[in-house]
Amino acid sequence: MTGEAKKILGEKRRSLILTWLKDEREPITGKELSERSNVSRQVIVQDISLLKATGEPIMATARGYVYLRDNHENERATRVIVVKHTAEQTAEELYTLVDHGVTVRNVMVEHPIYGDITGSLMIKNRKEADAFLEELKHTGASLLSRLTEGVHLHEIEAEREEQLDQACEALRMLGYLLED
Repeated sequence: MTGEAKKILGEKRRSLILTWLKDEREPITGKELSERSNVSRQVIVQDISLLKATGEPIMATARGYVYLRDNHENERATRVIVVKHTAEQTAEELYTLVDHGVTVRNVMVEHPIYGDITGSLMIKNRKEADAFLEELKHTGASLLSRLTEGVHLHEIEAEREEQLDQACEALRMLGYLLED
């Protein structure tokens, strides 16, 4: 072996990317996909866009790409909640949700010019929440809720409806949950 891996080309690479994403339950980073196929990260971004354009349900999250599965045999309870808090309270909000067995699928804000803006999160435990918060700190990026004075929505999911109820009650007690 020469030590230099061969690039995986075009359709074959996209087919492999799809297989890798379907086989993995956790997000796979663009860097990892580029290393597996020996192409640049930018080529992976283009491949993902091409796959999405063909209708493949691939979602980019802060932790990598995931293949969205149709889980009818394992239906999970879902809910959209409206919350408001400061940037400094983000960790407490995320920990409160995941500590109740809730996955925070995304964050959404309504922008006056662009309309609805959604960011994928897929945070299901404290380790993932910490990784998200560390990435925020490391990059200096702003939370989407900064655009709306702290008001934002989350789509959340759990195994049981009761977990969502308990998580919402905990957010209510913290004063984060906005209701009618």
